[in-house]
Amino acid sequence: MPEQDAIALSSAPVTEESILRDLRALGVQRGDTLIVHTAMSKLGWVCGREPAIVRALLRAVGPFGLLVVPTHSGDNSEPSHWQHPPVPENWFAPVRENMPAYDRRVTPSRGVGRIPECVRTYPGARRSAHPHVSWAAKGWMAAWVLRGHTWRKPCFGMASPLGRFYRRGAKTLLLGVGYDNCTSLHLAEALCPATARKTSGAAVREHGVRRWVSWEDIEFDSDRFPQIGLAYEQAGGVVTQGRIGHAECKLVPIRPLVDFGVQWLAEHPAEDAADATAPAADAAPAQAPAPQPSEALPTA
Repeated sequence: MPEQDAIALSSAPVTEESILRDLRALGVQRGDTLIVHTAMSKLGWVCGREPAIVRALLRAVGPFGLLVVPTHSGDNSEPSHWQHPPVPENWFAPVRENMPAYDRRVTPSRGVGRIPECVRTYPGARRSAHPHVSWAAKGWMAAWVLRGHTWRKPCFGMASPLGRFYRRGAKTLLLGVGYDNCTSLHLAEALCPATARKTSGAAVREHGVRRWVSWEDIEFDSDRFPQIGLAYEQAGGVVTQGRIGHAECKLVPIRPLVDFGVQWLAEHPAEDAADATAPAADAAPAQAPAPQPSEALPTA
């Protein structure tokens, strides 16, 4: 959003203090593990830009909380899978041969917004080692939570950082964005036996040598996440709605959302979704019962 439009949207500057007040009103508490997805343009005119937002988020979770953002780098990936935009087939081999190896200190995030980049480069922040779907985190035990996140292991399984966020009772903050941005639902895909799999690739550096590696993992499909989120809410799932600045926001505990998502995906196979027609505007979506916290998935 052009800055002039942000000014026109705002009745007053959005500040670090006002963001902190809004986070508290929404239910963010000290000690929370908070996964944040943002559309900064929806906030209005922010005094201090990205650093002010990040400072407010860090103050909200406190010294024993953990601020987490996705720092995905999807351009370091198998070029034959690229769609937005695709590249010519005769580019595939040169891309594999010349793509710089993932470096958690240097490789920028792509397609996740300005706030994750600010967190990634914030003093004391840590970043995981996965060449596609890394996380950056700052706060209590960040390095421990992000450990071992490499291409050799399932990127979103229970042994990944996302599985650890689940076990820690993390919350997801959707700040000006919808469930289509909710990375936590990839854990539901990983835990659903019906999820398709595909071969992925990336440039990595191991033992000082750059090389192209390939592995098999789940096939992501975030296009269905808005359906899951709507069904979860209509089934009575826990969610708090409010505003931060001028942005509509939702605060969602990921454990019941993921549990619901696993059941919903099992009951709505992807091939059925592809054949289904869009429901009428007044039709209720198919629902699975919203799980209670006591019905959480096994953590082992």
